[in-house]
Amino acid sequence: MGTNIALRFDGDRAYVTLDRPDKHNGLTIDMLGDLIDTAHAIAGRDDVRAVILSGNGPSFSSGLDIAKATGDPLSIVRSFIPLPWRGTNTFQEACWAWRRLRVPVIAAVHGRCFGGGLQLALAADFRFATPDSEFSVMEAKHGLVPDMTGAATLSRLIGVDKALLLAMTADTVDAAYAERIGLVTEVTADPLAAAEKLADRIATRSPHAVAGVKRLFDRAWEASTRRTFAVERATQLPLIIRLATTRGKPTES
Repeated sequence: MGTNIALRFDGDRAYVTLDRPDKHNGLTIDMLGDLIDTAHAIAGRDDVRAVILSGNGPSFSSGLDIAKATGDPLSIVRSFIPLPWRGTNTFQEACWAWRRLRVPVIAAVHGRCFGGGLQLALAADFRFATPDSEFSVMEAKHGLVPDMTGAATLSRLIGVDKALLLAMTADTVDAAYAERIGLVTEVTADPLAAAEKLADRIATRSPHAVAGVKRLFDRAWEASTRRTFAVERATQLPLIIRLATTRGKPTES
């Protein structure tokens, strides 16, 4: 895969690792494309029974690298255009591609899990996190709304009041709070080991049944994610344009 996304297979598992440790795995446009390619490559294999997502270095991911992304406005515009047959743009597909997989996707989280990094973790089916992990729906700090499918995944996991609280304040919350409101599946000292243990348990079940359960819940839980994604894009685009055009200028009072 790409330079900053590592993929390896071990038995019936695929291990996908964000590998930009010096930047706390801050996501670049290229990394988003590589995440999509990686997910699609895994989708083409029949021998994979589970995917484990993790981050190399001190954090799972500190979110989208805003400085690097806004340095290439044309790339943002191109990445913002949705593909009609998918209903997602590059930002959204980088996360939702993992929901499309037939197999369970388990995120092993440590350190920072902010912004786009959190959206990626939320796109997994399960999230195990270390006690010192930190979480933030931090887009509001940049004058943006949660994107990268965050509205769809948050609405399935926590109540609307808690989702609004996280999104409007952009506060950083600890792992204990995240577990209490349902943002993470379990807090554990060794999330990778917990992810592997769960993958082993699920692997004892029929892969067709597991795929069927995932497909059933994905289709029945919400009436339409495509509509959610369309609203998300319409809300975010003018905010991104504003951010790109005002970057470096004094903040309005």
